[in-house]
Amino acid sequence: MKDTALSSTHEALGAKMVPFAGYNMPVQYEGVNIEHETVRTSVGVFDVSHMGEFLIEGPHALELIQKVSSNDASKLEIGKAQYSCLPNDDGGVVDDLIIYKLKEETYLLVVNASNIEKDWNWISSKNDVGAEMRDLSEDYSLLAIQGPKAVEAMQSITSHDLSAIKFYNFVVGDFAGVENVIISATGYTGSGGFEIYCKNTEVKQVWDNVFEAGADFGIKPIGLAARDTLRLEMGYCLYGNDIDDTTSPIEAGLGWVCKFNKDFTNSEALKAEKEHTPENKLVAFKLDERGIPRHGYDIVDSSGKTIGNVTSGTMSPSLGIGIGMGYVPTVFSKVDSKIFIQVRKKAIPATVVKAPFYKG
Repeated sequence: MKDTALSSTHEALGAKMVPFAGYNMPVQYEGVNIEHETVRTSVGVFDVSHMGEFLIEGPHALELIQKVSSNDASKLEIGKAQYSCLPNDDGGVVDDLIIYKLKEETYLLVVNASNIEKDWNWISSKNDVGAEMRDLSEDYSLLAIQGPKAVEAMQSITSHDLSAIKFYNFVVGDFAGVENVIISATGYTGSGGFEIYCKNTEVKQVWDNVFEAGADFGIKPIGLAARDTLRLEMGYCLYGNDIDDTTSPIEAGLGWVCKFNKDFTNSEALKAEKEHTPENKLVAFKLDERGIPRHGYDIVDSSGKTIGNVTSGTMSPSLGIGIGMGYVPTVFSKVDSKIFIQVRKKAIPATVVKAPFYKG
């Protein structure tokens, strides 16, 4: 089990540590609901240093990225980021990722921790154009500083105007006494904030300065359990749950990051699928009665026939009701459609809704 550069810091703070994607990670500190509420109302900090970072450089960097990713990376300018996915040859998804344009001919790809080796091998196998690739995953740390007070709380530790960094934009500069830090207005919570990329040797200084700067704003460390409830309230896909090697990005509602003005892996098949409506779709749903939908629970119709399964589910801390996502036949995917979630021996009625669940 690998440690992040901050594992001992989390342990000293009393975090409950669990194995996650091969890393020893903090799942919670005070409790999921308290930590969730902190991010929704003030500011919290996640250590997500287990994520992977690949540098793709050189005159053929964009050519490789365009070939393996579904979105149109040619639209990126320096200082902008883009959500995308890596389709496989069989209609599924190798991973979802964020692509940053650092300089002309230099891109940073940020991938899921559990997929670092798989993604590296996949992209390498497609690199017949001679792009330069470097895996920085073992050397870099990532902190997600999230919540509506993030800008105000962090402004004192950087010379950059944080309020001027728009969503999915970033700057490279000074932060918490460290130079050449990526300060990115991204995150997976829906409550605003930043993601901070720095070297492992620098992250303890950054962490300490972040908590000192945020002390008057009620800043708290946040574990991965609250990260999951926060992203689910936004209807954001989690790789391994809602998308994987067998799920189509079209079925998953990720058609918006599939740009068919270019050729990419399996693009012809995905384009045809989009034009002819997929057989199944990933839907968001709310339970109409008390209950908690969990990953793997069956979704059934009014006659009790299994029509799908829950890919992500929880009791929403913000809304106080059971919410979830799952794949169902397209005929059941319209908003206000009635489905049922099999919670043990009871089929609990649920209503298909439009994500996000949490509107802020």
